[in-house]
Amino acid sequence: MYITENDNARIGYLRDKTHRLTTSPGCYIMKNKSKEIIYIGKAKNLKNRVSSYFRAGQDHLPKVWKMVSNVYDYEFIVTDSEFEALVLECSLIKQYKPKYNILLKDDKGYSYIKVTDEQYPRLQAALQKEEDGAKYIGPYTSSFAVRQAVTEANRVFMLPTCSRRFPQDIRKQRPCLNFHIKLCMGVCTGKISCEDYNAIVSQAVDFIRSGSEDSVKRLTDEMNEAAENLEFERAAKLRDRINAINKAAESQKIVDEKIKDMDIVAVANNSEMACASVIMYRGGRLFDKSDFFLGEKLDGAQMREQFLIQYYSGRDKIVHDVLIDEEFENIDMVRQYLTQKAGHNVRLFSPQRGTLVRLAELAKSNATEFISNRIGRTKREVAALEELSKALGLEKPPRFIECYDISNLASTNMVAGMVVFENGRPCKKYYKRFSIKTVEEQNDYECMREVLRRRFENYFEKTDEGFSIMPDLILLDGGKGHVNAVAPLLREMGVNCPLFGLVKDSRHRTRAVATGEGEISLSKSRSAFNLATAIQDEVHRYAITYQAKKHRKNAYQLELTKVRGIGEKKAVKLLTTFKTKEALKAAGVEELARAAGVNADTAAQLKEIIDEM
Repeated sequence: MYITENDNARIGYLRDKTHRLTTSPGCYIMKNKSKEIIYIGKAKNLKNRVSSYFRAGQDHLPKVWKMVSNVYDYEFIVTDSEFEALVLECSLIKQYKPKYNILLKDDKGYSYIKVTDEQYPRLQAALQKEEDGAKYIGPYTSSFAVRQAVTEANRVFMLPTCSRRFPQDIRKQRPCLNFHIKLCMGVCTGKISCEDYNAIVSQAVDFIRSGSEDSVKRLTDEMNEAAENLEFERAAKLRDRINAINKAAESQKIVDEKIKDMDIVAVANNSEMACASVIMYRGGRLFDKSDFFLGEKLDGAQMREQFLIQYYSGRDKIVHDVLIDEEFENIDMVRQYLTQKAGHNVRLFSPQRGTLVRLAELAKSNATEFISNRIGRTKREVAALEELSKALGLEKPPRFIECYDISNLASTNMVAGMVVFENGRPCKKYYKRFSIKTVEEQNDYECMREVLRRRFENYFEKTDEGFSIMPDLILLDGGKGHVNAVAPLLREMGVNCPLFGLVKDSRHRTRAVATGEGEISLSKSRSAFNLATAIQDEVHRYAITYQAKKHRKNAYQLELTKVRGIGEKKAVKLLTTFKTKEALKAAGVEELARAAGVNADTAAQLKEIIDEM
């Protein structure tokens, strides 16, 4: 989006002021007409950075455009280095919380692990504390992590999760399936004393609080002590519990055994908004997870930089290893900031291969799930749009995708279909059908040019609400020839929209995306590939259905003209009046005579032909 004097009457003043700006590093502070601070940024070169906001013809993301359109004036603070500017920017943002900076908003409340106040306590997940005498562990910022911890502890220590009450239901019924598959110790059998049960619950709480390593160490000491005291049955139970903890720890690690404490950070976005997810591993186990809504989408590198700075600036402790889903331009400077704040070396990096990539994918998946819930779309749909955006080199995931296909029988009944996908789903209210008007003989390139010309003439003339949206991506059912045929037309009409083709293989299945010069494979982007295939299948179905319908209509029309006195115009009038073949057959002689404007004899002959159709 471009900023003009119509959007901000002060743009001329701001451009003139920026011409005199220093090229030193520093921070800039944007203010609105009420002198409120609405944005704070840092720059290695203040003049170059601030100029980019007000430069004529500069294309901005919607959030940046909104900010610039509200700037009345700005101030700046010069620093000795870009790193000092980063530290100052962080401090100023925390102080003023400007409207257009990323402001971390965690949508989730706190969750707790509840140890019920009973003779035989249970471990449960709770969303809030209650005055019920129970013991609460927490708070945790992630209900996911709480549920995972409770499930794991109940499984490892074989605690009951059924609805039976103890001691009331002891020996009342036979043990359930969980007892037989060794997921429950079987309190209901009466073979576990209340004292032993509570000791096991204490071990489970200790396991949740301190992690598997410390729990194994303490239980090992207890096991050795029991063995020395010749309490071999107790020692055997402790041994089995240690083995269960180790097995659970292995299944939870997902990562290399050498990794103990790590934060994994990922950012996901759709065409309008973004969010970040932080997954925390402590002692090799998943410890907690937090999701943050970042508001409207910014440049990917800028979002990751701002999120890391703001997230860790409010933390007392910073782990030694921070894994980020993607590299960004100022990663070294952010690493320096984290190291300085933590008081120890912080390794900030993006994995390129191996098991750590799976951790980044896990965080990305959580961030995608979070944003999909926000916009009412599935995680798969959000991921598909983001994958497609990256594969095609788009600035942002496309919200509106239009796809076109030509369908014909030789040079007859030439038609085209236009389908629209909004946020990864078909939006049928915007579908359009075209009958080719200017192309006499079969020529897919010229047909496609005619259709795109008519589509955008309607957009500029605003004659049809269905054509009122400028798409974020245009796809053509065809290869680079189709792209090269249409691209000059779009430039000529002033349409600045990414354009690609969808290439099929010999079995008529989507194979790749075509550019004007070659092809882009989607084989490594499964979600994007599935979306492209769905779009291509849908536009082909829509176009060929229209072509078949038109062909049938023309066939009916040709049959009707066999009757003497029925020409092409009267045949069209009949089809228009009765609309369907069934309605035409149901019409009586008088109705046919009235609709076609013919006498009774002609109408009778017409009725005979129609009944035979």
